[in-house]
Amino acid sequence: MDIFVSPTAVRFDESTMWVDLSDGRTLGMPLAWYPRLLGAAPELLNAVELSPSGVHWDELDEDLSVAGMLAGLGVHTDRRSAAA
Repeated sequence: MDIFVSPTAVRFDESTMWVDLSDGRTLGMPLAWYPRLLGAAPELLNAVELSPSGVHWDELDEDLSVAGMLAGLGVHTDRRSAAA
């Protein structure tokens, strides 16, 4: 059985982005994972567009997929370890 999960709402507090999903779950991700969102003004954060597969901020040039959020992926996962 293939179940498709989509975002239904996005909200923010001081340090977290909360995404409600169509299956009843709510995901909380630290804004520190997404530097473009972390420093954004509230009016830009609230200008989010929902799509069946994720969320998008046109003004911030940021796209996040539900699959990536469920996997815990953020910008922090792209950092390369520095060689000692």
